[in-house]
Amino acid sequence: MPVLRMENVTVRYPGAPAAAISEISLTVEPGEGVALLGANGAGKTTLLRTAMALIRPASGRVEVAGRDTARLHPEDLADVAGYAFQNPEAQLFERTVRAEIAFGPRQLGWAAGDIAQVTSEMLEQFELTPSADNHPYDLPAPRRRIVALAATLASRPRLLLLDEPTAGLDRAGRLLVERAVSAARATGVAVMAVTHDGDLTVESLDRAVLLENGRITRSADALEVLGSTDDVPRLPAPAQLDRVLGLGAASPRRDAVAAALATRCRSRG
Repeated sequence: MPVLRMENVTVRYPGAPAAAISEISLTVEPGEGVALLGANGAGKTTLLRTAMALIRPASGRVEVAGRDTARLHPEDLADVAGYAFQNPEAQLFERTVRAEIAFGPRQLGWAAGDIAQVTSEMLEQFELTPSADNHPYDLPAPRRRIVALAATLASRPRLLLLDEPTAGLDRAGRLLVERAVSAARATGVAVMAVTHDGDLTVESLDRAVLLENGRITRSADALEVLGSTDDVPRLPAPAQLDRVLGLGAASPRRDAVAAALATRCRSRG
């Protein structure tokens, strides 16, 4: 069963001259990674919010983990879906980083020992242990984004929805996000991310969905979509290198391209 199924979904905002998204049909399978690409205003965030039942469509059907969301609210999906906002301040409210991460599992009624364990795991995975007892708003803005992602993942969602998860992050922060997304997918979590980050798309996702004027105009392997228009990210440098040199890397990801390049160099002495 797909973790997310959208059938002919249209969303209209009051007073807007046109629909924000029109007749969107999309499925996301367990463990799949989907990048939502397109220009600002193309409908990417609207699509993401509709998947989380933050917006109700004017027509069409949305199912998350087999649940029809027509009469559901975001809290009704809290045990199966997690949403990290583009602006982390929209979701951070606890007094400490530790409490922020623990909030979701606590609301879901987890046992105290399980809450403590997942909180410790998230703090370690996202390198937040030294800041565990700090107020989230005492951290720099990029670190608040990391806290929001850690808190979203703590509830072990089956569907992870991310809105610009690497925006404003330095290289170390982007690598943390890439690794977290890849690790989640390896456990069967489906990930759909609005992004302008070509590296995240190649390293941690695999399918790219291109939106233009509220409609899906292309859905294909990320390598086919990246760089295809001015409104999507360019192909990352390692993938470009593999293509130009014909390295034959097992994948376009950094490690595979580096290994293929090393093999090429050794073969030439």
